[in-house]
Amino acid sequence: MTNHQNTNTQSTDPKLAEHQARTMSLLKACIPVFTILSDENRHKILKLLINHGKMNVNAITDNLHLSRPAVSHHLKLMLDAGTIGVEQVGKERFYFISFAHAIDLLDELVDELRLACPLNSPLATQTP
Repeated sequence: MTNHQNTNTQSTDPKLAEHQARTMSLLKACIPVFTILSDENRHKILKLLINHGKMNVNAITDNLHLSRPAVSHHLKLMLDAGTIGVEQVGKERFYFISFAHAIDLLDELVDELRLACPLNSPLATQTP
């Protein structure tokens, strides 16, 4: 059987297809987290929240060279990605680090990738 035929046989394996679909689903679910972690301004916001705890948008803006609308935009993306949380106190919203959901997603992705690419695979044990 050639490699091409072997690949076709594997792709019809229901367990393999299910695993591949789960892996792709997790990769897609993690895209917002990767997007948040890929931006330097959001790094600065995360660092502020780590160092100062809960902060409102004005306090965050005062510590950055960004406009308030830009900070609000970053905060919305970060909320949507599950990397920060928000608490309403009166009329103010206080933002805080909240990576639990993101960590859970990334843990699931790592577990799936370990199954797909085990450390004892021939590719992992080859020397250059």
